[in-house]
Amino acid sequence: MADRKESNTDGPGKEPLYDRTLLLHGRKRNEVLTLSEVQRYGTDSFSDPDYIRLYGMTPTQWYARGVRLLGRTAVECTRDPLADLIGRDIAAVAASLPPETKFSVIDPFSGSCNTLYWILRHVPHSRGIAFEFDPSVYQLTRQNIADLDRPIELIQGDYTSILDRLDLPAHDALIVFVAPPWGTALDEVEGLDLRRTEPPITDIIARIADAYAGRHMLFAIQVYEKVNVDSMAELKSKVDWSTAKTYDLNVPGRNHGILLGTRGWRP
Repeated sequence: MADRKESNTDGPGKEPLYDRTLLLHGRKRNEVLTLSEVQRYGTDSFSDPDYIRLYGMTPTQWYARGVRLLGRTAVECTRDPLADLIGRDIAAVAASLPPETKFSVIDPFSGSCNTLYWILRHVPHSRGIAFEFDPSVYQLTRQNIADLDRPIELIQGDYTSILDRLDLPAHDALIVFVAPPWGTALDEVEGLDLRRTEPPITDIIARIADAYAGRHMLFAIQVYEKVNVDSMAELKSKVDWSTAKTYDLNVPGRNHGILLGTRGWRP
């Protein structure tokens, strides 16, 4: 998520600037934000108090419904305009399978579950399964999604220790949304290195493909406008078919995109 490069303070005695630094690395990181703080983050960083749209609602609407976010979740979440586009593109590829196909949609790093929510809105015959390791994020997200109009099972824990034990319907195709923390994997010159995310995206694809060999799988990997060439080549070698798309929602050079790859079938 792109934002302006500014300090998180306007000077001595002034109110702090609600930017990425304050919410992701500062004192607001693990605090539940008020509606005013959510809107200030949108205004200070993007000149839009309604920037953090989630689950098809503006901040005023979702806050009134009881939805709450930690500071870091507000920064890291995939907001509605991007999540909606990702969901539509996933659905377009999934539609190449027979119309009666049912889908289990897995999100190993759920956060707010907003992208999963939009995937389920666009993919027919789908149900969601999400994992969240952090207890604080898990509790808030569980509360936030309780009354949504899409079926999401949220599981607390590391997906690597639970995935193999999931009782997935035998004939379901799998859609896996892969968006682990980027950490130091993003370099503005070389782009996003898919081998250096936390954990590496290339490892995630290999693990899930091995766990559910023989199924139709669609991997949807959230990427940056520029991706490290070698890491992209390595990831493409792990799938049978792939395509990439960038969404022009931010200034050029700072946009997000999606890499779609299939195993066991070709659209």
